[in-house]
Amino acid sequence: MSASMCWLPWLLTRWPSSALSLLLLSVVGKQTDLKVVQAIVCSQWGAPRNESLTQDGDVIIGGLFNLHYIPSALDHGFTKPPHYEPCTGLDLEPLKYMYAMAFVVEEINRNSTLLPGVKLGYRIFDCCGRYPWGLKTALDLVGGNGQSVSLVIGGSSSTLAIILSRILGPLSVPVISYLASCPCLSDRHQFPNFFRTIPSDIYQVRVIAQLAIRFHWTWIGAVLENTDYGQLALQVFHEEITGKGVCLEFIETVRSETIVSDARRVALIIQASFARVILIFCWFIDVKQLFLELATRNVTDRQFVASEAWSTSDDLLQDPAISKVADGVLGVAIRSSTIPGFEYYLRKLHPLQRPDDEFLRELWETEFGCSPEDRSLQKASLPPCKGTESLEGVQHPFTDTSQLRVSYNVYLAVYAAAHALHSLLSCPSINSPRNNISSCSSPKHIKPIELLQHLNNVTVTTPQGDMFYFHGADIPATYDLVNWQNTPEGPLKLVLIGRVDGTDIHLNESAIQWSTGSNQVPVSVCSESCPPGTRMANRKGEPVCCFDCIPCAEGEISNKTGSLHCERCPSEFWSNVERTACIPPQLDFLSFNEALGITLTTAAVSGAMVTTAVFVVFLYYRHSPVRANNSELSFLLLLSLKLCFLCSLVFIGRPSVWSCRLQQAAFGISFVLCVSCLLVKTIVVLAVFRSARPGAEALMKWFGPLQQRGSVCFFTCIQVIICATWLFLSPPVPKHDLGFQGSKVTLKCAMASVVGFSLVLGYIGLLACTCLLLAFLARKLPDKFNEAKLITFSMLIFCVVWVTFVPAYISSPGKYVVAVEIFAILASSYGLLLCIFAPKCFIILLRPKKNTKKHLMSR
Repeated sequence: MSASMCWLPWLLTRWPSSALSLLLLSVVGKQTDLKVVQAIVCSQWGAPRNESLTQDGDVIIGGLFNLHYIPSALDHGFTKPPHYEPCTGLDLEPLKYMYAMAFVVEEINRNSTLLPGVKLGYRIFDCCGRYPWGLKTALDLVGGNGQSVSLVIGGSSSTLAIILSRILGPLSVPVISYLASCPCLSDRHQFPNFFRTIPSDIYQVRVIAQLAIRFHWTWIGAVLENTDYGQLALQVFHEEITGKGVCLEFIETVRSETIVSDARRVALIIQASFARVILIFCWFIDVKQLFLELATRNVTDRQFVASEAWSTSDDLLQDPAISKVADGVLGVAIRSSTIPGFEYYLRKLHPLQRPDDEFLRELWETEFGCSPEDRSLQKASLPPCKGTESLEGVQHPFTDTSQLRVSYNVYLAVYAAAHALHSLLSCPSINSPRNNISSCSSPKHIKPIELLQHLNNVTVTTPQGDMFYFHGADIPATYDLVNWQNTPEGPLKLVLIGRVDGTDIHLNESAIQWSTGSNQVPVSVCSESCPPGTRMANRKGEPVCCFDCIPCAEGEISNKTGSLHCERCPSEFWSNVERTACIPPQLDFLSFNEALGITLTTAAVSGAMVTTAVFVVFLYYRHSPVRANNSELSFLLLLSLKLCFLCSLVFIGRPSVWSCRLQQAAFGISFVLCVSCLLVKTIVVLAVFRSARPGAEALMKWFGPLQQRGSVCFFTCIQVIICATWLFLSPPVPKHDLGFQGSKVTLKCAMASVVGFSLVLGYIGLLACTCLLLAFLARKLPDKFNEAKLITFSMLIFCVVWVTFVPAYISSPGKYVVAVEIFAILASSYGLLLCIFAPKCFIILLRPKKNTKKHLMSR
């Protein structure tokens, strides 16, 4: 068991999981197996570095920074015991953080209004990125030799912050972190003594989700660090994009322990994917390995979105091997600010003035290649410094204070500690009410729990006027939005393109240089957005971001891009051709200008002309045997037929109040006049042959010409009365027909009273059926003398036309209702004209020899 436990310290330095980091602590805390503890102690691979930076004071605050770094991780197969990797190089950025803390302490000590009469001191140690070292150093700070600290500024990672908070929590020692961003640390029940000057990761993920929605990136990929940092980012991102039309094509995880093989695998997936936008939530070392793999495959057309963990990494910005891949990166960064006097402070640092500063000495050895120590103490490999070396006249990353991010977080953390101490050490006014006066704390006897209480309620104001307070463990979320852009010199530069204040994003889109090299926002979609006039239809078995565009149906519109549904137009409107807007439908009626109207007009006028021609022929041959038979009724019949043909013209054209009234009256009266003539002619034929029988000679005396004309007038007057009553009580009126939805609305004569129209048609039908019945009874009379057969055929056609008219009239849409009625009028009129008068005209004009009394009486 002890052999396996020897792996724990190494795993602890490699895996930033809080659970794994606390595993060692829980094991050490158990006293049931001292052999295990001894095995861990005896297998330690080195001790924490002893270098520190200290300044005495009345109140001491502690600082923990990763001033040295461990070499980049290699692939580990876990098949053999790991080797110890010592801390080697001096990391300039954390070194700047450390001096920011020292600078702020000196600035506060010069401030006469903040902590007056109290000198603030510090004890700063190097953790070297090893959690056990950070733990041991923190315990030394709060309970080791010398003056203990009342507050610790540290926790360069969320894992270390969790360890520090859990270990120092029972002692109520406040921990203020400048880099721990895990959302879990906001839990005041688990971490009541924890504070931070960096926003929780929840807020940066929300910002990235808002950017994806803003730029309409609906099909994206995600690369995550296989830790709580990556998994929590993915969880929050999913919550933010749910229901917003954004989908993830792939989600890939990488581990620092196997980054070489993981980067190769992820690079192949990115190369084969259709997503053009890739989100990366990883540490900058892992991102660099991934970009190197992409560069070898010449994958330079992807738009990468960076989390704050690598969005400002100089190691990536200055690497020419990945510049083509990293060009155009859009990232969320810790907000930057200036610290007045800090650059001057850094440039004035010199080992001769700070002989006890071991970190500054190491910086001198690294940057100038000489040793500032006495000749007796200097390293044999380095020559002594001349004393002229200085940071004042050189451009160096260490002295670059143009964009202070984490250094400013340290700055805020120290000011938060100072304001809390000021609040704790300040005595109430003597004029304050008795119940508000409390005892003053002494700088030498500060209780951490009292400082913790004041830190929870303090409002911090910096010399620049920046004001903030802790809401639980957090401060209000603010970020910078940055863009990596090309420079003529070669390396990429970091350009500020916007800021984030809480939930408000202020972005200068015109300043962004995208990965495409232009100002055009990259397109990353599974399916192109559906244009107006269409709607999205999801593909079966595919994510919601993959869809087809279906045109809206008639009467429906979509007036924006990417519509999920088409909206139906109101009843009085209709969709335009593009299906993008509801417009008033075009007014439609049967006009004289359209083909159907022209055809019906031609047929009507032709019928009237033919009827007129027949009238002229009959008038000319009025004394001929064929024409002499019932001449008055024949002329009256021709006149009524002509009226029937002409009344159909009233139905064509824009309906008006008077045209609607006239067309039905003209139609009803004309046809009753026509059918009445036929009925009387049929009665006359029957009466003639009945009177030829013995005893029936007086029949014709009672049905002579006067009675015939009276009968026609009587039958017609009944229809006149029906029409007059109908038109007086409830006449047809012009009305828009909305029943048949379409791009055109029909203007037609609406029947306000169906009863009136039914009586008109019914009366015509009654006369027609009576005429048909009588004509059928007279069908066997001599052919050459009477018209019984002709009337029979004509009335059969008439009845068939009007019987079929009713269902056709009811089922026809729009203006075709009028066309059906006109067709019925013309068809029945032509049927009567041709069946009754065509045979007579044929004999009169083409067979004049048969137009004799002898021929007609031959039977």
